[in-house]
Amino acid sequence: MKVSAPKAFTFHGGKRAVLLLHGFTGNSADVRMLGRFLEKNGYTCHAPIYRGHGVAPEELLKYTPEDWWKDVNDAYEVLKNMGHDEIAAVGLSLGGVFSLKLGYSVPVKGIVPMCAPMYLRSQEIMYQGLLEYAKGYKKLEGKTKEQIDTEMTAFEASNPKHLLQQNQKLIDEVRNNIDMIYAPVFVVQARNDGMINPDSANIIYNEVESTNKSIKWYEQSGHVITMDKEKEQLHDDILQFLNQLDWKE
Repeated sequence: MKVSAPKAFTFHGGKRAVLLLHGFTGNSADVRMLGRFLEKNGYTCHAPIYRGHGVAPEELLKYTPEDWWKDVNDAYEVLKNMGHDEIAAVGLSLGGVFSLKLGYSVPVKGIVPMCAPMYLRSQEIMYQGLLEYAKGYKKLEGKTKEQIDTEMTAFEASNPKHLLQQNQKLIDEVRNNIDMIYAPVFVVQARNDGMINPDSANIIYNEVESTNKSIKWYEQSGHVITMDKEKEQLHDDILQFLNQLDWKE
């Protein structure tokens, strides 16, 4: 069975713009509900899909975090080319890391990192998550157990761990530079995050130089907080944060 690849989206809601960034092995669907909510409340939202994401897992191994950072910058330029001079960045997991990197690389109105790692809980947990993602995609394709086992053996032999090591280098780089961030920041963290060390949220909050910064813990949510039990509360909180920024219009 052919799996329909998710697509980037742009929701036109108003002059104020928000860049929505998904996580590693995720795609635009992870931030789509949030995008629709913000659109209804007057924000134009654009969410890219990084290369190799939302398609067969083997494609993921053809790219690096540097490629995805270029995709993020291209998405920022999409909003600029639409005439939006003021852009906030909201990102989940690796997307949260990218939102912070934007914060010291280009002008941003505000930043919302959601469950963004400043160090990985363990390479092994991340590796197992990557394997589960690959196996889950193959099940969606309707492949037999024998096909999946054969393809997974080949997938593991292609050294997917190198990608996790590159992700770690990106995270280290951003962590070493977050004291260069002065834009307003709202740090979002799920208490039941099984993928990253939740203490990452405290590191971000404590080390950014922003004078307008806040942090909130969501007690009933897991790593993909945008799709979890408290997503409506999360939507409201992000909207409240965005609304209090000093927009020109």
